[in-house]
Amino acid sequence: MTILPESWTIHALHNKQGRKMREMRYEAPKTLEAAVALLSGAQGEARMLAGGTDLLIQMRGGRVEPELLVDIKGIPEMTSIVAENGGFRFGAAVGCMVLVEHEAFAKAWPGVTDAVKLIGSIQVKGRATVGGNVCNASPAADSVPALIAAGAVASIVGPNGRREARVEDIATGPGKTSLAKGEIVTSFLLPPRPPHSGDAYLRFIPRTEMDIAVVGAGVNLTLDEKGVCSQARVSLGAVAERALLVPEAAAALIGTKVDAAALKRLAAAASAACRPIDDKRGTKVYRIKVAGVMARRAAEIALDRARRKN
Repeated sequence: MTILPESWTIHALHNKQGRKMREMRYEAPKTLEAAVALLSGAQGEARMLAGGTDLLIQMRGGRVEPELLVDIKGIPEMTSIVAENGGFRFGAAVGCMVLVEHEAFAKAWPGVTDAVKLIGSIQVKGRATVGGNVCNASPAADSVPALIAAGAVASIVGPNGRREARVEDIATGPGKTSLAKGEIVTSFLLPPRPPHSGDAYLRFIPRTEMDIAVVGAGVNLTLDEKGVCSQARVSLGAVAERALLVPEAAAALIGTKVDAAALKRLAAAASAACRPIDDKRGTKVYRIKVAGVMARRAAEIALDRARRKN
């Protein structure tokens, strides 16, 4: 096995078009402080490398040409999964398959686990990370609506110290985030699960697998002792410039037993929140209709899971 040094320079790299790219420096810091210093001090374009399943394709296609690559996989805080205050914290560089195979996490958050399972093929999931899926800021990213519905909070470290941000506040548009220069999303915290809680994520794609979502829907809800919905969060992906939190759809469920009438109002609210584009995977009208259908189906799955939980 070849072990890369912690710092080295690539002198001859060619993109897909055969054009020679600029000289690039590779660094593999072992602490967050060192990583932040490298990123904030970079003179040219700098990128973080975790799984690389998006970044390396972008580089090969000539869309990005970073002068500095900072490999964050060697930072312990970014590759751990731990129980914390009744919830779970997992590092932004945890591999998707590692998270999927974590039994306690999957039991607590089956909807988030369902979403992570959909990130690419088995081979891609072996490399890809949830942090990369979030920070790549694709409106169709599968993990994002599920994390938003779960109420996940990201821990961020940068030149000015630590801060927290809800996942719905990280992406600002396609390929754009609210992160300042030198800031790194280090981990995600999912809150404790009250009794009788369930979550679910569904997406609609043109093919049976390994495709980009036309619509994604995440629903998380909690029932009281009488079976009435006391808490809910609903999120949609691929229907706007970024994943959406839809409070109106959640409000349609709260205070009800999530009956047919409530689910109908949920679907209508989800469709009303959409502001999609026309593209090769679907028209605006189609996406708006499908969003309501997928939100309703995800809510039905979340409801069934909540009823089964003590």
